[in-house]
Amino acid sequence: MASDGDLVVERDPNRPAGRLLRQGEMEASYVDLADPRHLEFDYLRWMRLVLRAAGARRVLHVGGGGCSLARALALEDPAGRHHVCELDGRVIALAREHLGLRRTPGLRVRRADGRRFLATQPDASWEAVVLDAFVGAAVPRHLMTAEAMRECARVAPLTLVNVVDSRVGRDVRLIAAALGEPYPRVWSLAGRSQNIVLIGTTKDLPWARIAAAAAADRSPARLQIAAEPHGGLHGCVALTDAELGAVEGGRESATRRW
Repeated sequence: MASDGDLVVERDPNRPAGRLLRQGEMEASYVDLADPRHLEFDYLRWMRLVLRAAGARRVLHVGGGGCSLARALALEDPAGRHHVCELDGRVIALAREHLGLRRTPGLRVRRADGRRFLATQPDASWEAVVLDAFVGAAVPRHLMTAEAMRECARVAPLTLVNVVDSRVGRDVRLIAAALGEPYPRVWSLAGRSQNIVLIGTTKDLPWARIAAAAAADRSPARLQIAAEPHGGLHGCVALTDAELGAVEGGRESATRRW
C-alpha cells in the first residue's frame, strides 16, 4: 500500500494485478497492471462503449486519476489521440509510481486545470470531451456551468460527464440542463451504482446499439433521454458562471431555480 495524504493506493485482494486509488472514502481510480484495458468501474465501461459507437479517436479527458479510460483506449487504438488534464500533481505521481502509468503512443498526461485548458483549444479540435473530475464526490462547480458546457461543445461534438448522484439528483439535473444549452439533446446511462453518465452530442449516434451494449454490461445500464433542447429539465435551469461565486459562497442566488 502507498499513500500521500488522503490518497491511498491499495492492492485488490481478488485480482492480483488490480490497484485501487482511494481519495478519502471515495474510490477514485482502478487499474489492472497486467491488463490496463480492463475497466473495473462500470461507468468507465459505459463511457467506452459510447466513445466506440461514436468513433471518437481524439478525446480530451478532464480529470485523470489513474488515467484508466484514456490508457485503455490508447492501447486499443495506438493511432488515436488522448490528452488527460489532471489538476492534482500527487495523483499523477502516484499513478506513475504505483498504477503503471507509462509513456504510451497516443496518450499525453499534463497537470492542468481542465476548464482553462479547454479555453486554449481551437474550435472542433477534438472528437469528444470526457469530464471525470471531482472535488470530494461532486463535479467541480466551474466544470458544470452553461459556459463550461459551451466550451466543451465548441471543441467537440460529444461530451460525456460522470456524475455521482449523491445529492438527491440535483447535480445531475444541473449538469444535464447545462449540457442542454449547446447540445440538441442529452442522454443518460444509469444502473445500480451511484454513477450516472450524461451524454451531450450534436450527432445522431447509434442509440439502439449503445442501449443494447449498456444493457449487456456486467453492470447493466439503461439509456434514456435526460434533457430536451435548451435547458429545461423538470424546471431546472443551468448554473452560470455569474452565479457561481454566490453558490460557492453558500448564498445561492435569489433567482436560482433548481
